[in-house]
Amino acid sequence: MKKINKNDPIFEMIIKAEKNNPIGIKPTDFSLLEDWQADDRVSQLAVEGQLAVDVAQTETEVVIVSTIAGAIPEKLEVYLRNDLLTIRGVRQSPMSKLMIEDYFHQECYWGKFSRSIVLPVDVKTEMAKAEYNNGVLLITIPKQKMETKVPIFIVEE
Repeated sequence: MKKINKNDPIFEMIIKAEKNNPIGIKPTDFSLLEDWQADDRVSQLAVEGQLAVDVAQTETEVVIVSTIAGAIPEKLEVYLRNDLLTIRGVRQSPMSKLMIEDYFHQECYWGKFSRSIVLPVDVKTEMAKAEYNNGVLLITIPKQKMETKVPIFIVEE
């Protein structure tokens, strides 16, 4: 059994998190891990937050909706390649302008974010449209029409 070292940086991270977030550590709050270099995967997670999305469909199109409050419109990027949709951007905290660094409680994620989604149906990538209004990103992509009957020829051997 490994002996626990209470001076380990992970314990400092937990104590900092509990001070600023009495309800527990959030999976998206990786800023506390910046000085803990025990694992390269941890530092990769600290780079970008993940974005919550809703993916739905109508008869003719796929609809993706995401709330991105605080996002800088000029830094929003939406890419679609075949069936893979990627959304990237940056959220700017209004607190940074006020030079506030000491929080009582912090749940909002600020900084870079990204999300990639494999779309569940074939789409017409060249006809995709995106709108960003009042902190909500709306992406609509027409579905590719599928042939309802595809003849399959039987070969005798």
